[in-house]
Amino acid sequence: MTILSEVKDPEIPVLSISDLGILRGVEISGERLNILITPTYSGCPAMNTIQEDIREVLAKHGMNQVNIRQSLSPAWTTDWMTISGKQKLLEYGIAPPSPHLCTGNSDDGPQCCPHCFSKNTELISQFGSTACKALYRCLDCREPFDYFKCH
Repeated sequence: MTILSEVKDPEIPVLSISDLGILRGVEISGERLNILITPTYSGCPAMNTIQEDIREVLAKHGMNQVNIRQSLSPAWTTDWMTISGKQKLLEYGIAPPSPHLCTGNSDDGPQCCPHCFSKNTELISQFGSTACKALYRCLDCREPFDYFKCH
């Protein structure tokens, strides 16, 4: 698990697959590693890259017999993200899907702007740079930002 935490999400490189909660388990069976991952949503284009990165990182550590299985059930949820991962999102400029990092209301939008922490924000588009994000703008600092949608 420690080695696999080196694998970064190709769309948000400050997050590891552990931070995102998509690394669901590792099982050792003799010389073979069986790894279970769950995409953030079905059809996520990053999953092939993540699988390649998993194999590459493990190979660097001498582990070449690897079986990676994707599971869609149970469906991934932002509840599986680590608190550290959510903090990394905020520091990277993406509003995390958690009311625990900024105080504010409990609706489905961002709790605050990740740049100035204002609660005065507006939705620009339900779809941001990836399907798991929405695009918002802060009405105080005027900066646009992505919000990692709750799932």
